[in-house]
Amino acid sequence: MQESMAKQTDIKMPARKLRRVINEVRGKSVTDAIKILKFMPYFAARVVEKNLKDAIANANEKFGGKPESLKVAEIFADESATYKRGKPRAQGRIYRRLKRTSHLTVKLASKEN
Repeated sequence: MQESMAKQTDIKMPARKLRRVINEVRGKSVTDAIKILKFMPYFAARVVEKNLKDAIANANEKFGGKPESLKVAEIFADESATYKRGKPRAQGRIYRRLKRTSHLTVKLASKEN
């Protein structure tokens, strides 16, 4: 079985928001996954779609894999660095704001015949 992979690091989005999108495409064929992502209203769907297309291009370059013969073997989002920022509040106080980032990994494999 042949595999290809694409990674994107330090996406300025919490892993929780990416996970609700990637759970819908895990295990699906690549053509179905792209169709699903096209119609999802989340910004995270654009990020996942871009990474999926990168993995398809890697598969094509690596072993000549066509999109029809590929499936999403593994896809996951991990937490990355969290930026700490402050938000001014009443009476001179400041509240902490956490800007979360994440890593996305997409692995494609050729379908079993």
